[in-house]
Amino acid sequence: MDWIQVTIYTTSAGIEPVSGRLYQLGITGIEIEDEADFKDFLENNKDCWDYVDDELLTAKHKETCIKAYISDNQFGYEMLAAINASMMDLREYDKDGEFGRLDISTGNIKEEDWAHNWRKYFHTMEIGDRLIVKPFWENIEKTDKTVFEINPGMTFGTGSHHTTRLCLEEIESTVKPGDVVLDLGCGSGILSIVSLQFGAKSAFAVDIDPNAVDIAYDNAKRNGIDRESYTVKAGNILSDDALQNEILAQKYDVVLTNIVADVIIAVLPFVKRALNSGGIFITSGIIEDRIGDVKDALSENGFEILKENHSADWVEFKCHIM
Repeated sequence: MDWIQVTIYTTSAGIEPVSGRLYQLGITGIEIEDEADFKDFLENNKDCWDYVDDELLTAKHKETCIKAYISDNQFGYEMLAAINASMMDLREYDKDGEFGRLDISTGNIKEEDWAHNWRKYFHTMEIGDRLIVKPFWENIEKTDKTVFEINPGMTFGTGSHHTTRLCLEEIESTVKPGDVVLDLGCGSGILSIVSLQFGAKSAFAVDIDPNAVDIAYDNAKRNGIDRESYTVKAGNILSDDALQNEILAQKYDVVLTNIVADVIIAVLPFVKRALNSGGIFITSGIIEDRIGDVKDALSENGFEILKENHSADWVEFKCHIM
């Protein structure tokens, strides 16, 4: 199998939060290059050698980074998009820049080749009983199923990742004609757009990454969804009061989140405010090691888990307010 080396540039203070985000995504094998530790090692162990290569002396000025390796296939690309989204979120929380620039580089892929490489790995998928997800470059025979056409890119959510599939399968059995839907951390917009395709009256989608707005609107247009029924905004719902007020101008029958465990826990009070009486909360992006943390937070915020679904190391919950 081929691998992609993913490098995240941070600081010594950022090592723990960045590593934690990667762990939440299921990445447990990482390499840490800490400039501060390396410099300290060189300065305090001079009695261990007579000569130090010039390259090592130069290396102590290199930026602290964390490296991880993901498979060079469609699942790896989905994971890379999830890493990108998670670092965008962490950057938003790090108001003082304590964790560094949190930029990402890849070892075996050029950014301009991203779309081309997606075509190699991403193909039409059947999800649940009624949904087909297909890339825009593939053609399929006429079908009675709902077809979601997507342009894969640097935003998480194509249907290939376990968490996205789990959410889509739950949406199929949950969303009813006339429902009003809220999609928190919308990425490509797949969850909210498919909800509209299944009969929802309207959907409000939000993501911390500004690029997600154009991507979600583009995917909506591809699937015949206009802006009268679909609104996409960028911002942090935990700190942006204006965005909070705009979202909470109405109540929602279904709220969707496919994000990492810590962010799910943080948004639960907001989700509770946004839900209609009798509304449903569908959430995934939870690695199995964090199930207990999320369950405890759901209970503390007054949610009852109606259904729990697993795929590989990931879990999805369907909940309502008790």
